[in-house]
Amino acid sequence: MNLDVLRHADVSPAQTASPISLAGAVAEALREQFPARTAPDIWPASLVSREEIIKRVSDRAFRTARPETVMSRARGANRILQWLETFPGETWQQRWRACPTTSRPDRWEDEIRPWVLESGYQTSLGDLKAGTLSLICADVVRPELLWLTGRSSRFLRDAVAETRDPEGFARLESAIEPDLWSSRVGSLARIQISMIIIAKGGRIRDITVGDCLELIETQLQERIRTGKRGDLSLFYTWLHGQGIFPSDAPTTLRSFRQHAGQHSVSSLVDRYRLRCQPVRDLIVDYLAERQPKLDYTSLEDLSRTLASRFWADLECHHPGIDSLELAPEVAAAWKERLRTKVTRVRRPDGTSVDVTSTREGAVDLLMHVRAFYLDLAQWAAEEPARWGPWAVRCPIAQTEIDLKKRDKQQKARMDQRTRERLPVLPALVRAADRRLKEARARLEAAQAALASAGFTVLGETYTKATGTSFDDPNRTTTVYDAQGVRIELSKSENRAFWAWASIEFLRHTGARIEEMLETSHHSIVQYKLPTTGEVVPLLQIAPSKTDEERLLLVTPELADVLSAIVSRVRDSSGKIPLVASYDLGEKIMNPPMPLLFQWKIGGHNRPVSTNTIRKSIHETLESAGLTDGAGNPLYYQPHDFRRIFVTDAILSGMPAHIAQVICGHKNINTTMGYNTVYPAKVIEAHRAFIARRRSLRPGEEYRTPTAEEWDSFLGHFERRKLSLGVCGRAYGTDCIHEHACIRCSLLRIDPHERPRLEEIRDNLIDRIAEAEREGWLGEIEILETSLAAAKEKIAQIDAEKARTSTVVHLGLPTFSQIACRSTDAKEPSHDPA
Repeated sequence: MNLDVLRHADVSPAQTASPISLAGAVAEALREQFPARTAPDIWPASLVSREEIIKRVSDRAFRTARPETVMSRARGANRILQWLETFPGETWQQRWRACPTTSRPDRWEDEIRPWVLESGYQTSLGDLKAGTLSLICADVVRPELLWLTGRSSRFLRDAVAETRDPEGFARLESAIEPDLWSSRVGSLARIQISMIIIAKGGRIRDITVGDCLELIETQLQERIRTGKRGDLSLFYTWLHGQGIFPSDAPTTLRSFRQHAGQHSVSSLVDRYRLRCQPVRDLIVDYLAERQPKLDYTSLEDLSRTLASRFWADLECHHPGIDSLELAPEVAAAWKERLRTKVTRVRRPDGTSVDVTSTREGAVDLLMHVRAFYLDLAQWAAEEPARWGPWAVRCPIAQTEIDLKKRDKQQKARMDQRTRERLPVLPALVRAADRRLKEARARLEAAQAALASAGFTVLGETYTKATGTSFDDPNRTTTVYDAQGVRIELSKSENRAFWAWASIEFLRHTGARIEEMLETSHHSIVQYKLPTTGEVVPLLQIAPSKTDEERLLLVTPELADVLSAIVSRVRDSSGKIPLVASYDLGEKIMNPPMPLLFQWKIGGHNRPVSTNTIRKSIHETLESAGLTDGAGNPLYYQPHDFRRIFVTDAILSGMPAHIAQVICGHKNINTTMGYNTVYPAKVIEAHRAFIARRRSLRPGEEYRTPTAEEWDSFLGHFERRKLSLGVCGRAYGTDCIHEHACIRCSLLRIDPHERPRLEEIRDNLIDRIAEAEREGWLGEIEILETSLAAAKEKIAQIDAEKARTSTVVHLGLPTFSQIACRSTDAKEPSHDPA
């Protein structure tokens, strides 16, 4: 999508218009960049005589398997042409536009039937419809899109595909999955393509972006009138994949009416209809001055604060105000209104009442307004002519924006959330896994059942609905439960999977939700250690809030999650589809990327939205039945997993400055703010310790880890390798049993080293026999302890081998198979997690 066009899209000021229709601005920009084709009045087929047209619709290309159908089409086409001859025009298209088709596109046959009866012709309504189809397929007339919207059918679709562009439709069909091609949404997409060919002429390769925009807007208007819902842009995605559009054409039109795009500063301010033009211009100039240093979301929030919360509120309560120098009583009343929030609540009896509460973000709003006054005062010294007239006393004192109390309250609330949610996190993980398995069991049972048949799964009885596909009515996954409630099992399984994947991803990475949703196949990389050549899996977190990218070490559990996601989103060719996501912060469409968090709905590969993740997690929590200390339902926000990740990591011994690097925080105080320490004495002791350590060694403790520290960290994992496997001791700890590894519970035996372990066992047996012969009783006790440990580890290997041999292979790829790329960079990753 041409982002420059969308970024600078503007609308008329709000003083003379209703509030801005943000979707309208984006649509207008697209229409200007990609105009639709204009249907001409004359083309060769519209000039031929009626006799030649009737002969043509009776040719082989228009014949069907039923001779009576051919006769019906020719008879109906002849009557329609005779009727059109009664209207002025040199071509059939001009006569078509002159007849009363546009006024009544839904029942235009009612206009021609009286003429047919008066003329004495024996022509039925079916003949007229068949004749219309023949004239359209022969390109004699080109009805408008509005006329076609209420008259499209699969018969029209098939006829156009056979007669107008069979090669183009065949090429398109070869690029689409068979199930999607024959599905209900696929049938609608083919009808839409046929409608454009009918209305605009040409073939599939001649369709333009503007034609698609015009069709979607026409159908949206019709659906608004009729109350229908559903996506209408799948056909555009198909056509875009054919490569017939320009390189700067948008990859999808699915959401161009819902997504606003960026707007100019004047448009942001004019939403609130400020009556004082000088102050309105001042706010616009101020925002334009600050715009280069702000992201779009911050700019939009600041415009809302200054234009709506500040000046529009003053104009509402003090009509005619035109100066920033506020009287003390005016400023006090405004600040009181700002700190108060009024919410209308509906009572059980149907009446409504206003409930007054304290606004939590009032201090932040006051800070924005105070900064506005102070900036004007500072700029007035630099540019007196421009800013000097507006430099006045600030009505907000420094004491009114003290954040210490608010920060303490916020820290206490966040700590309480973490204390409630950290202990029950394992229960949530188990609930997500159980919910996913149950959803898959229901879906598999529904897929195996026949249409309209009942089936039982997990102790519940369902009745399968009849599918809308013409090819296979059993392909639907819609069922009805025992109470007759309609359930889409495929959607339920989708939501269960993404709830499980989101919970696992967030708790293992500590990433923000926007970072998770922006993770792509390119984020999965492999790093080769420069000393040993061992491959280390890494996950690259794209820049988000702090504009700093970072690398995370992928744990085995996270690798399983990534493998499951990659296996799910791959298409039939084994590739991850490219999808374009919408940046809710910057209000722009991102370029197509192989995002991991995507799913297919209505034939589209769409990014999984933030709302979908939140709803899916809430559904999992409801199924788990978790409650807080007061017995109320316990809910997780995606950011709760980030706080839990930091708290658990620091409690497990991870240094705070390492956790800071992993989380991508610029300030270590932010990381410590995420950390929740439980006992009050520990909190006080920790703060005292930090204060002492900062005074003694501030430069050594709060810094970026050195290369030697990273080498020591990586070397720890290399030094844990043993002849029988790997030692599982934690980083920074020494061997606690003087390297008596055969008896250590932390030794992870490599199954391939079983023969070596058997040799150790046999040697121990021989040594015990020797000790018994020589009477070395103390040696016998030590050797028997080691022999028991060796036998136990051999039994563990056998049990693990038996368990893995009975597990059904799910087809999940290994990390090496899903990694997008490998790196042999000499610099190690700054992430020990």
